[in-house]
Amino acid sequence: MSISEVVVPQLSESVSEATLLTWKKAVGSFVEADEILIEVETDKVVLEVPAPASGVLTEIVKGDGSLVTSGELLAKIDKAAKSAAAPAAVPAVATSAPVTAPVAAPTSAGSAGVASPAANKILAEKGMSAEGISGSGRDGRVTKADALSAQPASAAPQASAPKVAAAVAVAPTPMSVSLDGRPEERVPMSRLRARIAERLLQSQQQNAILTTFNEVNMQGIIELRNRYKDKFEKEHGVKLGFMSFFVKAAIAALKRYPLINASIDGKDIIYHGYFDIGIAVGSPRGLVVPILRNADQMTIADIEKAIADFGRRAADGKLGIEEMTGGTFSISNGGVFGSMLSTPIINPPQAAILGVHATKDRAVVENGQIVIRPMNYLALSYDHRLIDGREAVLGLVAMKDALEDPQRMLLEI
Repeated sequence: MSISEVVVPQLSESVSEATLLTWKKAVGSFVEADEILIEVETDKVVLEVPAPASGVLTEIVKGDGSLVTSGELLAKIDKAAKSAAAPAAVPAVATSAPVTAPVAAPTSAGSAGVASPAANKILAEKGMSAEGISGSGRDGRVTKADALSAQPASAAPQASAPKVAAAVAVAPTPMSVSLDGRPEERVPMSRLRARIAERLLQSQQQNAILTTFNEVNMQGIIELRNRYKDKFEKEHGVKLGFMSFFVKAAIAALKRYPLINASIDGKDIIYHGYFDIGIAVGSPRGLVVPILRNADQMTIADIEKAIADFGRRAADGKLGIEEMTGGTFSISNGGVFGSMLSTPIINPPQAAILGVHATKDRAVVENGQIVIRPMNYLALSYDHRLIDGREAVLGLVAMKDALEDPQRMLLEI
């Protein structure tokens, strides 16, 4: 049999359906085995759907924006067709307009012309395709920044074709301009954004959230980092940041106050004998929280490498579902964006989350003298149904103490 079927990848048990993004090949196009044909967006990750075999794409069963489930048929590939086959010579099976519209935006095999989901959306709004754009991402992938800076060719004869595809792709979200020239655009939420909204609302409604604050003198951490950062990077191939110290400090506190690492299941309290720390990472699709499994067994270098990897793959939509499932405690670092103070929202079913903010020089009193120190405000939001104020305050103080005496923290004394 010369026909190979393209199907939806296996989704996790917690994901019932997904949304197709934009087809990268049109009916009649020749595709190489393992070439990415389309991306499937769930409420947690974006999954790539590769071609199962080389051949000509003869039929697209599900068009852009369709809701699909695990194993559902997406397209068919004729393996017997030759690469020289022209699109016009291939009898395309009748499909609806949204299915065949992406014919104007095919991409070649390999990394050239491959864009992240966020970049694809921006390019579609500009009436452009990723083809011909030099990507700055890994393996030449077109990133969101590349898409934002890309300019359509004003005199290119093929410019009208991508605009047609873009018009179909964003047909549900037309821009309406009022008489006084004030534009508005209605854009549907991505599945991830909708899921984030649902979980945050669920957290606010179901948890008795309270936040306690403290300040930490980062002088010791900064001096330690400055002293060893060059040797650290040379030895481990990754920069020494601050987040690994916050992870280690959190684990030190969680070991002393296990309730902060626990969760509620109905009327039961689940004490976790392990430390899976979620690290909130911003991405073009929204906030994701990948998990450092058994973080207490990881070295500073292990943590820095994992966090750097999370950041890269979050930007490209490459994080797997299993990497964002579970977790016993989370850390959110709004300080990288300049936040001075915030009240982070708990990530259910966890019972607490640490908010880290920007480190700034401030006037503080030490031994009766006013001195300048690099200070950081910490915020611990916790579920008051499970964690009393005593455990929350003492837990945050334990984190503060660990950060202000990093040598003692690393020696676990």
